[in-house]
Amino acid sequence: MENATHTPEPSKVLEITDIMAILPHRYPFLLIDRVVEIERKKRIVAIKNVTINEPFFQGHFPNYPIMPGVLVIEAMAQAGGALLLTEIPDRESKLMVFTGIERARFRRPVVPGDQLRIEINVLQWKTRAVRMEGLATVEGKLACEATVMCQLVPRRAQETATEHPETPALQTAVTTE
Repeated sequence: MENATHTPEPSKVLEITDIMAILPHRYPFLLIDRVVEIERKKRIVAIKNVTINEPFFQGHFPNYPIMPGVLVIEAMAQAGGALLLTEIPDRESKLMVFTGIERARFRRPVVPGDQLRIEINVLQWKTRAVRMEGLATVEGKLACEATVMCQLVPRRAQETATEHPETPALQTAVTTE
């Protein structure tokens, strides 16, 4: 992966290419567009611009599009991952996966046209695990709050075409949550 070892300055705004150099997520599951604040190992603020072009709006719900709450929480976890993975020197060989969600509350719907502001505060940081408090707001109004726990796990080794020539899909890294 290009720029895989790039670690941005802790205080700078992260554009989408910076985020993609940190997180393994890609379309349609990359759910943060920009990072506007970072305080190393403590806090991050990210932005998700919600558009009608999001694939989940086709079925959630026809004629009344609402961003699924679990995806708002996923955006929180991705923002936390953008903060924490910058501290991991060998992050190309690791994944950050959910281990728990506590006290999730949904206060208002998130709809196309909204700009979701995701604020993450680290509550507890251990070598391989973290607990974070997340708040998601739209125009200063609380849309969602939750405490999320994540853990670093090793990625599976990349398989090559010579090992499994009959299955070209296995040429990419295989990961699990």
